[in-house]
Amino acid sequence: MTALRYGPKAKKKMKKVMHEYKEGTLKSGRSGKKVRSRKQAIAIGLSEARRSGAKVPPKRTKRSSRSKRSKR
Repeated sequence: MTALRYGPKAKKKMKKVMHEYKEGTLKSGRSGKKVRSRKQAIAIGLSEARRSGAKVPPKRTKRSSRSKRSKR
């Protein structure tokens, strides 16, 4: 049996954010513009869940081009 990826608190936060997105009331953080992208809405929901301390997998990080070169 595998462990749950997202906790109940994170699911509740995502449900709220996606509802706002579908209604058209979800605003982006700094600029305050209306969010039009589904992917952006998901990213906002996950970051809000992380901030509130919910169980969410860590944010993916990009590998820099320098570390890719050193592995060759």
